[in-house]
Amino acid sequence: MSISPSSSLFPTRIVCLTEEPTEVLYALGEEHRIVGISGFTVRPARARQEKPRVSAFTSAKIERILELKPDLAIGFSDMQADIAKTLIQAGVEVWITNHRSVEGILGYVRRLGAMVGAAERAAAYADELAAQVEQVRQAAALLPRRPKVYFEEWDEPSISAIRWVSELITIAGGDDIFPERAAASLARDRIVGDRAEILARSPDIIIGSWCGKKFRPEQVAARPGWAELPAVRDGELHEVKSPLILQPGPAALTDGLAALHGIIRRWAERVTSVPLSG
Repeated sequence: MSISPSSSLFPTRIVCLTEEPTEVLYALGEEHRIVGISGFTVRPARARQEKPRVSAFTSAKIERILELKPDLAIGFSDMQADIAKTLIQAGVEVWITNHRSVEGILGYVRRLGAMVGAAERAAAYADELAAQVEQVRQAAALLPRRPKVYFEEWDEPSISAIRWVSELITIAGGDDIFPERAAASLARDRIVGDRAEILARSPDIIIGSWCGKKFRPEQVAARPGWAELPAVRDGELHEVKSPLILQPGPAALTDGLAALHGIIRRWAERVTSVPLSG
């Protein structure tokens, strides 16, 4: 016996405490199930006009959420544990994910789709995302050189790339200078306490994605001793907006990865002085 996606077996009133479930549900055509979203949501843009904003990342409007009578709240990471605890105590079912890799993002899409009765559409969407990632991987394999990349998630203190970003740098054709830090799930464990480490690893490209504020290349270039870094010397300081890369959802695998590959490809074109197709 087939089960209709509208069956009571599937949640019909979902609060999305972060952006990625909103983006996925809209992509699957299941946005009618969403009754509340994160205030940081920018994808898709129309969600901000269509859905009430009921949470930040580490805080939420609990009373407003309860007024919406959700049958499921979806969040991400231990950073939202307090919100989850409060909602659970109020009788709300909560799903907190902790995926932190490219494969984890693809698995998340499939699981979320299955939870709302859209398993086949979600599998097809995940396959499409995976194909886009593979296309970039193959294009990157044709580049004549791979740059050393320092990705900075925050400036004071300096925080290096989280795991899925580090993986995407590799896929895009570069080498993260702190791959050993990327495995740490918490930002505090990715703090580069001594910036001399960055100088020692001599990045060819610096990419900033300061969550919640604009990346300032001039401030980075002015750091003591940084003038002779290849990235600073050659003007290879770039920004990738945090909503494109720091959310573990589809945006990171599409626009975020495309932005990384574009920066790396242009670097390769410059240092080899040979125009590359694509």
